[in-house]
Amino acid sequence: MAQNAKNLIGLTGIPLVMVLGNSMLIPVLPTMKNKMELTSLQTSLLITSFSIAAGIVIPLAGYLSDRFGRKIVILISLALYGAGGLLAGLAALWLDQPYMLIMGGRVLQGIGAAGTAPIAMALVGDLFEGASESKALGLMETSNGMGKVLSPIFGALLALISWYMVFLAFPIICGVVLVLFLFCTKEKKQERQPLPVKQYLHRIAQVFRQHGKWLVPAFFIGSICLFTLFGVLFYLSDLLEEKYKIDGVIKGGFLAIPLLVMSIAAYVAGLIIKKKLSLMRLFVIVGMFLLAASYILASFVKGAYALIGILIIGSIGTGMILPCLNSMIVGAVQKAERGMITSLYSGVRFIGVAVGPPIFTWLLDISRTVMFFTIAGLSLVFGILAIFFLKPKQAEQSGQSQGQDAAKEREAEAWRQISEVLGIEPETEQEKRRAQTIEKYGFDVNDLVARILSGKKEKEKS
Repeated sequence: MAQNAKNLIGLTGIPLVMVLGNSMLIPVLPTMKNKMELTSLQTSLLITSFSIAAGIVIPLAGYLSDRFGRKIVILISLALYGAGGLLAGLAALWLDQPYMLIMGGRVLQGIGAAGTAPIAMALVGDLFEGASESKALGLMETSNGMGKVLSPIFGALLALISWYMVFLAFPIICGVVLVLFLFCTKEKKQERQPLPVKQYLHRIAQVFRQHGKWLVPAFFIGSICLFTLFGVLFYLSDLLEEKYKIDGVIKGGFLAIPLLVMSIAAYVAGLIIKKKLSLMRLFVIVGMFLLAASYILASFVKGAYALIGILIIGSIGTGMILPCLNSMIVGAVQKAERGMITSLYSGVRFIGVAVGPPIFTWLLDISRTVMFFTIAGLSLVFGILAIFFLKPKQAEQSGQSQGQDAAKEREAEAWRQISEVLGIEPETEQEKRRAQTIEKYGFDVNDLVARILSGKKEKEKS
């Protein structure tokens, strides 16, 4: 088997592991709440603890992977991820009051998650080039999308055995992925020296000075998308079980619907946008307005099925936004700066996931209408900000136009060289104008003037 194929086998399971960290727990949270006699806020912190830890550690994991190698960071991260799940599962199995140890396990899982998918994406860039890189990234995204859709169903199935089985499944999943990655993926030797910490931070500050006007809103928009997505899923999971008595695999299937729609929308958006920055910007703006519209409509809807149907509108908006932001951020900064900026972006997105459930719980305690109108207003505000500030093409245009001018000059020079080799004199601008004048008037004015002047000179000589 070719090494590239073996590398792919080792890599494609890693994004799946990262997605399972939160999505697999969503359908089981109401059961955990009842079994451990938790408040809604305590339950939401099971998601928040994982995401906060991941969001904080992701930039550090990116730097460590530059300094010590991608593979070793990913291997340690998978081990920590599995160990966190084992700690949480055994605490639930053996202790009467396991909540604090479960929280500790979730923090450990979040630290592990920080060094999985983001570092695996960077490793793809190291191992593959050109079409092979695109194919590898496509498979990683497919793995990520499958994880989003299947994780609620998988979590609900595990809960049929016991509510804490979702934790005990992590060491098994991480162990399988770790073994495949260890034996299948071979890392290339690093050719460049990693930056010192001070210089690393200086480069980050430099990027934000140059691109901050649009980069900061882009970061916030990505965070808001995941903040609303996981907040709504948390609310929906509780609503389906408590009010409509929908539980088990059926509830997992309902929760998977918005995630499936989002994954499909993201895939289609990725096919359409290619590298068109103006189209990406339009998709982000439209997506934010779709999010706002869906939450406004959701505030007036009472039935569970109608609510899921309305929330699908927001899922389409999120699916339109996320691939566009990814392409904007990657495409608008230099290759040497992409690792640090994408790590920061991933961290900010995880913070969005972290604050979603507790803020939704707090808003829901006020009223359901307040909850939906607040997140609709937030989406609308950032949709408007996107219109005015999300303009990465301004930074790109000068470089693109210079590149186009240089390409035209190179092309013209190439044709001149070909003409010289073949003994063909290329038509000059003067010759073009002469041909156009003869075609229009039947004679060339310059020729006529030249002949008259030459005639005068001959008479003077004689």
